[in-house]
Amino acid sequence: MKFLNNMLKKFLTAAACFISGACWAQANALPSCYNSKIIESTKISTTELFIIIDQTTMLDNQLKQQLADQVRPFLIHGNSVSVTVFSSFNQGKYTRVVANGRIEHKLPEAVRADISKPLLAKFDECLNSQPMYANQLIGAALRYAFEGTSSELAKSDIFSSLKEISSMVRSSGAKNRVVLLSSDMLENSSISSFYQNQSVRLIDPEKELSLVAKHEMFADFSGARVYVLGTGLIPEDTKGNKNQYRDPKTLAALSIFWSQYFAKSNSQLIELGKPALLNPIR
Repeated sequence: MKFLNNMLKKFLTAAACFISGACWAQANALPSCYNSKIIESTKISTTELFIIIDQTTMLDNQLKQQLADQVRPFLIHGNSVSVTVFSSFNQGKYTRVVANGRIEHKLPEAVRADISKPLLAKFDECLNSQPMYANQLIGAALRYAFEGTSSELAKSDIFSSLKEISSMVRSSGAKNRVVLLSSDMLENSSISSFYQNQSVRLIDPEKELSLVAKHEMFADFSGARVYVLGTGLIPEDTKGNKNQYRDPKTLAALSIFWSQYFAKSNSQLIELGKPALLNPIR
């Protein structure tokens, strides 16, 4: 129990650190269970999940819950999870990593036989607690990210933000890379705007793709699987405005554009939720 209490203190210190903003660049906010007596054989994650939150998109409670539910199956031994936020570069909400945690691999059976039982018991106690701490860490990070969302932000730099964030995905050593993106996918920047007269316009996918190419805004996700939650989402406070209706043609054009965008950005778009995902992420 004393050992677990010490681990909890370390976790709470890490959680307070990232919430205060002092640990956004920290590589791993979860305390390690390995030490000089028990050495980890590999630090390469089996799967790394990159949760990306567009803070110009306000999810309702059901979508927030769906996102959290999609994340939980990934919080297992050998996996890494991070939460990154972005919005617009001119309003103090620049792209940043809010939390990053790695749940360590279990010890191979062949190695366990050479470790004393008391030391092994403490190690197992620590390792078994990591998924719970990871769940608390990522949950706190998501709440922090969602609290910073606003439909009042004038711009949404999706193209440039995804290009920047993709470098983090590309540098991952994980065998499997998965991106879970929460965004309405409505670009509104100096490169292009998917809006017209305070409403979402029917875009020409090929024309928009040529603009992305012209400004060198395609990303490189190094083959990651991508899931999007929130496409074309109408904020609750604007649903009374008849100009906010998303007709099927507009959503179809968005789907064509983003499917080709992610294909040209070296990734696999598995599902574009409009706005909810219909299948579990894998």
